[in-house]
Amino acid sequence: MKLKTHDDRLTLTNGNYHSLVNARKPKGIEDKQAYLVGTGIASLAAGCFLIRDAHMDGRKITFLEQLDIPGGSLDGQVRQNVGYVARGGREQGHHFEVLWDLFSSLPSTEDPNMTVLDHFYYTNHDDPNFSNCRITKNQGERYDNGKFNLGQDLAKEIAAFTMMTDEELQNKSIEDIFSEELLNTDFWTIWRTMFAFENWHSALEMKLYMNRFIHHVDGLTNLSALQFSRHDQYTSFVKPMVKYLEDHGAKFEYGVTVDNVEFSITDNKKVAKRIVARDKRENDISIDLTENDLVFITNGSMTEGSGYGDDNTPAPFNKEPKGCWTLWRNIATQCDEFGNPDKFCTDPEKSNWESCTVTCHDERVPEYIEKITKRSPYTGRTVTGGIVTAEDSSWLMSWTINRQEQYYGQPEKDVVVWVYGLFTDVPGDYIKKPLRDCTGKEITKEWLYHIGVPADKIEELAESCTAIPIMMPFITSQFMPREFGDRPYVVPKNAVNFAFLGQYAETLDDPGRDTVFTIEYSGRTAMEAVYVLTGVEKGVPEVYASRYDIRYLLNAGVNLLDGEKPEMDLPPLVKRKIQKQIAGTEIEKLLKEYEIL
Repeated sequence: MKLKTHDDRLTLTNGNYHSLVNARKPKGIEDKQAYLVGTGIASLAAGCFLIRDAHMDGRKITFLEQLDIPGGSLDGQVRQNVGYVARGGREQGHHFEVLWDLFSSLPSTEDPNMTVLDHFYYTNHDDPNFSNCRITKNQGERYDNGKFNLGQDLAKEIAAFTMMTDEELQNKSIEDIFSEELLNTDFWTIWRTMFAFENWHSALEMKLYMNRFIHHVDGLTNLSALQFSRHDQYTSFVKPMVKYLEDHGAKFEYGVTVDNVEFSITDNKKVAKRIVARDKRENDISIDLTENDLVFITNGSMTEGSGYGDDNTPAPFNKEPKGCWTLWRNIATQCDEFGNPDKFCTDPEKSNWESCTVTCHDERVPEYIEKITKRSPYTGRTVTGGIVTAEDSSWLMSWTINRQEQYYGQPEKDVVVWVYGLFTDVPGDYIKKPLRDCTGKEITKEWLYHIGVPADKIEELAESCTAIPIMMPFITSQFMPREFGDRPYVVPKNAVNFAFLGQYAETLDDPGRDTVFTIEYSGRTAMEAVYVLTGVEKGVPEVYASRYDIRYLLNAGVNLLDGEKPEMDLPPLVKRKIQKQIAGTEIEKLLKEYEIL
C-alpha cells in the first residue's frame, strides 16, 4: 500500500527496511550547492541529511545565521556575569523516528565512543523518567492523585473530539470545542502545562497532539512517557550536529540577516533566484542563485524577539515581529502558496509566555525541592521527571529540574531550575505584579512561595539564588488557530530548488500527522526537504501510526478513565447479543486483555 503524500517525489515508509539502507549518491548532486537560512534544529538536520544521505560535499553547504551562535530555539548557555539560561526544553518520546534515525549516526558530545542515540538511550535506560509529584497546591503540597479524574462523560467528549475531521477544526480554538467543564479538569491542567496550550489556541493542533501521542496516554499523569538528555539539549543535540557539519567542511556565517528570497514563478515552475542578505555592518551580501543552488528557508521563529532580563531587571516584551518573521512576510507577498505569517505573529498577547532560569547556589532551597520531588537534586539522576505545576498559581507557574550537573562546569552545589508561567499579565500571589513586569529576583521569590518556603524566609533564600527571566512574545505562535494554506508546504508545488523548514512549514504527508513544538517536527521537515529536492531514493518514516492501532486506542480509552471500564450506551439485550457474537473470538480476547470487558 502506498501512503499518500502531497508530492509524488516523496515516499513514506514504516519499519526499518528503508532506514537501514545506505542511500546511493543522487544523480547530479556534485553540481549542486546549498544555502540554509538559520541554524535551528531543522536547518542543522537538513545539512546533516545533505551530507549523509544525499552525499553532498560539505564544503558546498553554507549556513546563514542572524545570531552569533547556532541552535535556534534549542539553546542552553552560560551568559557572562549573569549565569545559566535556557529559553526552554523539548520533551522526547520513543517514537521520534526521524530524529533517532539522524542521531543514530552522529557521535555524542558526552561520549564520542557512543552515538547521540546510544548515549540518550542508556541515560534513560539506567535512569527511567518518572514524576513523584505533577501538581501542587497550597504552597508545595501535592495536589494530584496520579489520575486524570475525567469521568465517563468527559472522557467521551475527548474521544469524540479526536474523531473530528481536520477540515471542521480549521480556525477553531480549543474553547470553541471543549466544554467549560472539561477546561476545568485535572486532565486539562496536566495537558495544557505540559504542552503549553492556552484555551484560545488551535483546536486542530490540539487534536493532532492527542492523535499523535495516543500511545503515551498511560504515561502522561506521571510523565513516564517522557525522556530527557543527560545534559542541556544544546550540548546533547546541537553540538554533535554542528561538529558533524564542520568536520565535513560546512561553513557557518554568523551575523547575517536574510531579509528576503526572491523567486521566479510561472504556472509550472517556482525557482529561488536570489537571497537578499546583509551583514552586521549593513553591507549587502546578497547571493544570486541558479537552479542548481538549493535554498532551505526557516520561515518564522517561536523565539524571535526574546527579551532577556536579570536579577534586577525585567525581561523586555518585544512585540514587533522582526527577523525571520520579516523574511517570511517578504516571501509570502510573492505567492499565495507561501503561507500567511500574520496568522501567527500579529497577536503576541495570545502567543507569549515567560520563562526564568533560576540557579540555587547552596543547599537551603534544594531542601524544599526534595520535600516535593522525594529526590535529592544532587544525585545526577532524575529530579522532577518533568514539570511540576502550581495549580493555584495566578501565573499558572510550572517548574522543572533536569539531571544535575545540567551544564558542563556547573559548580557542585548549584542546582539549575527552569520556571515558566503561562499567564504573564496578572499579578502574582506573593509578588503582586504581573509576571512580565517582574525582575529575576521577584520571579524567584514567587517560585519559592509556591514550593513551600515560609514567608519569613523567602527574602533571605532568594538572595541565595540568581535568575534570568526571558520574555518570548511568539513562543506559542505555532499554536494559533489556522486553516489549510497558512503554512507553506515543505516543498511547494512545482518548486525546483527551495524548501521551507521548521515549525511553520506543512509536512508533505497526507493527511499531515506530526505535531509542531517538537524537534521531531523540525527533523521531519528537513528530511522531507532534502529527499525531495535531491532525489534520495530512500523513504521518510511515517509518523508513528498509533492512532490507527486498536491496541493503543483501547489502552488510551481505559487510561483516560483512570482504569475504569467504559460505559457503553447500549440496551442490555443488544449488549448480550454482541457478547454472544464475539464469544470465543480474537475480538473478545482483545477486549478482555485491555480491560474493556
